[in-house]
Amino acid sequence: MDKWKNEIVETEKEFSALAQREGIPAAFVAFAAEDAVLMRNNSLIIGKEALSESLQGSASENVSLSWKPDFVDVAASGDLGYTYGKFIYTSTDSLGNESMQEGVFHTVWKRQADGTWKFVWD
Repeated sequence: MDKWKNEIVETEKEFSALAQREGIPAAFVAFAAEDAVLMRNNSLIIGKEALSESLQGSASENVSLSWKPDFVDVAASGDLGYTYGKFIYTSTDSLGNESMQEGVFHTVWKRQADGTWKFVWD
């Protein structure tokens, strides 16, 4: 089970690093399962295609998102796991004023047919 937990932690690291390098939309699309569900602003975004559409045009050099899981667990079957931890969302306005929002994330991961982990809930 530790092997699977480590795989998920590494996937989270890769996910966060991609968000830093290529932006939030690219990272979320890359790590979403086809049937992923996101809850944003008390609404559900269902499916990778809907996720991709909802994120179009939201890429900005003035925002960043970073996170790290504080906890990970995996089902004994090795096909589902979840993480939670803290995130920091930073934005800079046109005057250069930076604001930070901190919060808690919870992600459910599902092993895909190719052995990789993709999120199914965020």
